[in-house]
Amino acid sequence: MSLDGDDRRFLFDAIELSRSAPSSTAAYSVGCVIVGADDRVIATGYSRERGAQAHAEQVAIEKASEADAILEGATLYTSLEPCSVRGSGLRACTWRIIDAHISRVVFAMREPSLFVEGRGAEVLAEHGVDVVEIPDLAEAVALINAHLAVR
Repeated sequence: MSLDGDDRRFLFDAIELSRSAPSSTAAYSVGCVIVGADDRVIATGYSRERGAQAHAEQVAIEKASEADAILEGATLYTSLEPCSVRGSGLRACTWRIIDAHISRVVFAMREPSLFVEGRGAEVLAEHGVDVVEIPDLAEAVALINAHLAVR
């Protein structure tokens, strides 16, 4: 799928949502918005919204599941590339996205190698998920996570 104005708008909403995340010196502040095939928001989430180990994508997928929302064909907007491995050993967000049959992921910034070596975009693409990066919005994500010296 091609990039459009809605992609930028929903990704900007995810970036703004990341500001709600409680600050942490051990994890990024990330926001996530899941949008259905009908362009309606299905669920949102932000880092640590449901506990210290909760990732934004994880929270949004859990909320969508709890609401019995159909995620097949949905687009997930996340400020930071979804994790492919977690230092905590919990299930990585890439696998949660793949298992939920979300067909498209749009993000602003690649995951820095501060905590782990991430390959989220590659793993998703290898499993047939359409991945779109909008790097001109990455600076906003970096600023929100400046306490971690992210660039």
